[in-house]
Amino acid sequence: MGYVFDLNAARQYDYWYRDPKNRFIVDLEDQLFLRLLEPVRGERVLDIGCGTGRHLLMFSEMGLDVTGLDASTHMLAVARRRLGARAELHHGVAEDLPFEDNAFNIATLITTLEFVADTQKAIEEACRVAKDRIFLGVLNRYSIKGIERRVKGIFSESIYNRAKFFSVCGLTRNVRQVLGKIPMKRGTVHQLPASLRKYTIHIERSSLIQKSPFGSFIGMAVTLVPRYRTQNMPIDYVRPPRGAVSEVMPTRTQSRKGG
Repeated sequence: MGYVFDLNAARQYDYWYRDPKNRFIVDLEDQLFLRLLEPVRGERVLDIGCGTGRHLLMFSEMGLDVTGLDASTHMLAVARRRLGARAELHHGVAEDLPFEDNAFNIATLITTLEFVADTQKAIEEACRVAKDRIFLGVLNRYSIKGIERRVKGIFSESIYNRAKFFSVCGLTRNVRQVLGKIPMKRGTVHQLPASLRKYTIHIERSSLIQKSPFGSFIGMAVTLVPRYRTQNMPIDYVRPPRGAVSEVMPTRTQSRKGG
């Protein structure tokens, strides 16, 4: 098990998403998710590391059938108050999901891999329970914001001190170690400092700019391709005793002649 959010961390997490100053960043992340994953109304989605349920609420409002899982009971308590009966919520860890194979169309891990103990196992489990696609959203170690967060962590206590940061190439390598070369789409958002938002709002929303590997949030949509393993099946064969006459079925020509 990785880092589990306590009550104070859960409150800070929820406050960050509700803070109007972060609305622009949140919208960019949501738009990247929709562009890359293209969810279809009615699909079943599992949000692994669902936190306080913000993404579950967005998925539900899009007409998706939503299920969430988190290791923090404090996070789940907030999510239950937020969603009521609109989502099925489970307590558990990303590396050992309590669901059957192919139980969902989509599985998402949004700012979850940063806090799990075993990245590869978490990705494997997401691929096991999803039959169509997975979406990974992680913090970029090579972005301006990512570097700033790590430097601040040297001098003050923060949840980012507990986090692993990723790169586009590193995340791609993690996925391919599990799945091999499969179809994927990726992008990043929030390339420039938030203080310049007034001047960069249109630039940040450009799909061309979002191909840069240096945005603070990396999004990756992976299409799951079934792979089959062939296995030789033994055939039981009993050799007839020596001297035995085997019965031969007449061919079509033989039967006509006999008639």
